[in-house]
Amino acid sequence: MTTSSKTPLLDAIKSPADLRRLPESDLAQVAQELRTETIDAVSVTGGHLGAGLGVVELTVALHYVFDTPRDRIIWDVGHQAYPHKILTERRDRIRTLRKGDGLSGFTRRAESPYDPFGAGHSSTSISAGLGMAVAATLADKPTNVVAVIGDGAMSAGMAYEAMNNAGAMHSRLIIILNDNEMSIAPPAGALSSYLARLVSGGTYRTVREAAKQLGRHLPKFIYDRARKTEEFARNFWAGGTMFEELGIYYVGPIDGHNLDHLLPILKNVRDMPGGPILVHVVTQKGKGYGPAEAAKDKHHAVNTFDVLTGTQVKPKANAPTYTRVFAEALVKEAEKDDKIVAITAAMPSGTGLDLVEKAFPDRTFDVGIAEQHAVTFAAGLATEGFKPFCAIYSTFLQRAYDQVVHDVAIQKLPVRFAIDRAGLVGADGATHAGSFDTSYLGILPGMVVMAAADEAELVHMVHTAVAYDEGPIAFRYPRGEGVGIDLPQNPEVLTIGKGRIVREGSKVAILSLGTRLAEALKAAEDLGAYGISITVADARFAKPLDLDLVSRLARNHEVLITVEEGSVGGFGSFVTQAILERGLLDGRRPLKLRSMVLPDVFLEHDKPEKMYAESHLDAKGIVAKVLEILGREDEAARALIA
Repeated sequence: MTTSSKTPLLDAIKSPADLRRLPESDLAQVAQELRTETIDAVSVTGGHLGAGLGVVELTVALHYVFDTPRDRIIWDVGHQAYPHKILTERRDRIRTLRKGDGLSGFTRRAESPYDPFGAGHSSTSISAGLGMAVAATLADKPTNVVAVIGDGAMSAGMAYEAMNNAGAMHSRLIIILNDNEMSIAPPAGALSSYLARLVSGGTYRTVREAAKQLGRHLPKFIYDRARKTEEFARNFWAGGTMFEELGIYYVGPIDGHNLDHLLPILKNVRDMPGGPILVHVVTQKGKGYGPAEAAKDKHHAVNTFDVLTGTQVKPKANAPTYTRVFAEALVKEAEKDDKIVAITAAMPSGTGLDLVEKAFPDRTFDVGIAEQHAVTFAAGLATEGFKPFCAIYSTFLQRAYDQVVHDVAIQKLPVRFAIDRAGLVGADGATHAGSFDTSYLGILPGMVVMAAADEAELVHMVHTAVAYDEGPIAFRYPRGEGVGIDLPQNPEVLTIGKGRIVREGSKVAILSLGTRLAEALKAAEDLGAYGISITVADARFAKPLDLDLVSRLARNHEVLITVEEGSVGGFGSFVTQAILERGLLDGRRPLKLRSMVLPDVFLEHDKPEKMYAESHLDAKGIVAKVLEILGREDEAARALIA
């Protein structure tokens, strides 16, 4: 990172229109200032740093060449969109990134007209861009649509489905392949950039198409030989034969940090008639910031940090994270059972499976951004007697729901689903919240669904999953630290479908699923001050339900409240259904039954504890709910604001 003695330019750029008024000779300075601003902002907020630094020059070039927001730029995933936000009328709010009421860490339609498509999950940009391109054609509104997708996101099947469709439709769409890690092609040098500029120009394309038309009149064996020779030659010095087979014109690879290469090529592509075009841009994650360039993950996601040293501010750890507890428990199980294998979809460190891979590299599989494949791959392993643990974030498992149903549940295959990031995740917001897995898994016949109340329970659940071979089993746990209790050295196999009483009372029963148990116990203590006797139970299982426990709580208490960190339609609904079927609401002994769930909205990003408080799923909220049910509304209102 360097500083310039020239008059600052970024201060005068309020929107891309201001950027486009500058001479091209000023753009390198703009990029330098934009990189510095991005580093400084993320040092304050934390977030995704490396990806944004890698596309600074590309961001400047795109907004300079294309008429945004009339022209559409779609950033796949959105990790790399911070420089884009700074240039698009949001610089004054960039230090509110990922904070309550601040800017989203991803692109978001409601935030800006420069964000034509919201993202948080990968590999959606080409499909969305194709839809926009077709819409522009149908509406007869000439618009350039640019989808910027990383090489990791390009590994997902959805990207290939979209490219195949775009090529077949011959739709006008520009795809920027941001190659920053997988090294699809060798690093671009002066020769390859010159050739990319040549093939993006009209002369080359016209001559090449004319030659193809002429070639089709030649004898077939001569035409086939000529076509193969051309493909070999182009692949040798320009690459892209695979994309051309999909009907997408390939340009590249080019140096994504060299504006002298980017600008003329993007202008050529912008003005090129015809169907879809892919521009292969080679970039470096963390570019221009030494600590990021030197980091193994290129500072993909960071806490707040010191700009000079790159040292991140680490929150004080009071207990190990649930992710680490899961991973270490699985390593111990794998040491005793060589049938255990672990699968992740491009999140080895996020799911803790990097620890498993270190111990058992031959039994750990990272399948890339391919959750659908991950689940069916696990199913295949299960058919052969192995014990696959498929570790996927709750929000990403949504992408493989058909595979969970069709390939696992219907066939009753013993795939173990380790569902990380269950519940609310804080700064990553709605796209990453694990709100729905209890609902969408709990409705499947034969599926076992567990939720850990604390890290010790998680260890027991890993051990239980190892022992369970009758069908699929899932266990969910949140992001972040546990409660700091001792971990069991000899974990037990839990009885499937059995919960536990944690605190015995008489008037009100709180039946908790998951890590809201700690808040339920706090609420029970607080309610004691109101003279209310509370039973607290840990369900452990959303499916199968502990029907005996549910019946006991319903028969022996005036009030029964279920509490969960999930959406409506989940655990609380399962309990209500069971109570209705068992006739426990027959009127002979009135039972006041309530469910406390996440609100029926997509919650915006904030600190998790604040999000749970606003959802009334903390101790205060539980206390207020109990008092309200008992007809003590004034006390309930005071309890909420206490």
